[in-house]
Amino acid sequence: MWMFSKRNVEFNAKYRFIFELTKKDFKTRYVGSFLGVLWAFIQPMIQIVIFWFVFQVGFKSTPIDNFPFILWLISAMIPWFFISDSIQGATTSIIDNSYLVKKVVFKVSFLPIIKIYSALWVHLFFVAVIFLMFAIYGYFPDLYNIQIVYYIFCISALVLGVSWITSSLIIFFKDMGQIVSTVLQFGFWLTPIFYSVDIIPQKYIFLMKINPAFYIIQGYRDTFIYKKWFWEHPMLTLNFWLCTIAILIIGRIMFKKLRPHFADVL
Repeated sequence: MWMFSKRNVEFNAKYRFIFELTKKDFKTRYVGSFLGVLWAFIQPMIQIVIFWFVFQVGFKSTPIDNFPFILWLISAMIPWFFISDSIQGATTSIIDNSYLVKKVVFKVSFLPIIKIYSALWVHLFFVAVIFLMFAIYGYFPDLYNIQIVYYIFCISALVLGVSWITSSLIIFFKDMGQIVSTVLQFGFWLTPIFYSVDIIPQKYIFLMKINPAFYIIQGYRDTFIYKKWFWEHPMLTLNFWLCTIAILIIGRIMFKKLRPHFADVL
């Protein structure tokens, strides 16, 4: 009982520590700007409006699967924002906080987690936007929507593994930041965010499904549009978790191996 109580206190202390650092990171990221932390929400909204205007107003995109294009679009763009922002922020998290690595006894593996946690708060706001937009169009919450919690967990697990790899490599290989940005740009267009997977030739669809982001994007659409449970895609689910667990294991091993050398290089 005493050991359980001690562990509970330690867990709470770590959680409070991460939460306080997340708040600090969130504020300092936009310090000096007139609108402050509002930019974290304004910038994604502007991107959504631009893409909606280009594709629906400019290219006259028609409803997809009888759903308004804007709903079909935001149900994929918003989880992608979480993936992209988390990975980009976490990749540079150790370099951005090098003083903690060099001068303070500090659990460095928390730094990528803090960036992911910071991106999560923004994502939760935009999940609320999804519910609001669907309600405006007459689609109200139902039982399927509860699995959004599962898909948020999926994103968090995936980006944590990736960020352990990229945040440790960038210290020794500075080009990693540009590589990550480039890969995310390719990933954005290779993931069916603006187009339906139905337009992809059947022989190439398996390549799309290898991409872990495909599982998440499709999962959000299943949650809000197609009304399907994640266990209705057993092979996709198995593929995602095998890939994600492998990334987590590789990321954790790589981070632990390289961690003792961080202070010497920074």
